[in-house]
Amino acid sequence: MTSLKIQSLESAPEESKDLLEKSKKAYGMIPGLHGVLAGAPGILEGYQKLHELFENSSFNNEELTVVWQSINVEHECHYCVPAHTGIAKMMKVDDTITDALRNETTLEDPKLEALRTMTLKIVRNRGNVTQKDLDAFYEAGYGERQVLEIILGLSQKTISNYVNHIANTPVDEGFKKYEWRK
Repeated sequence: MTSLKIQSLESAPEESKDLLEKSKKAYGMIPGLHGVLAGAPGILEGYQKLHELFENSSFNNEELTVVWQSINVEHECHYCVPAHTGIAKMMKVDDTITDALRNETTLEDPKLEALRTMTLKIVRNRGNVTQKDLDAFYEAGYGERQVLEIILGLSQKTISNYVNHIANTPVDEGFKKYEWRK
């Protein structure tokens, strides 16, 4: 089992302290992931910025959840799946969407299923998708902007998923009831 240190406001490098304060203000606590990321200020700052940019993309709360959780489940992230289950609840995303994503079953909404399909094709094929894949995505009601925004979300999730694998980050107390294993 691997692990990385979870930094606190006291132990973090000086350049990370304001970033951790920002996390504490936003979430009412310092998420374990953010504590790990604080060990290298640039990655914490980059992660926070990517999160902010993705949240402000053209995707609504359901679509954000589909992208985030599809990647989390595909990457088998023990920390992010429960965290994004709780976040989806806070965002008022229907539990049937979250359950389908966690269980890898088809989403009832064809447009959301097209989003999940494209997200997984991008992840699994490392961005090598076909014109046929793009056309199916566009026919579902999405465009080029959303293809690029999936990659933005993937950038954020790659940081968190990979760091959590290496750090073996413990699930935060508030999300333990949503624990998940593939």
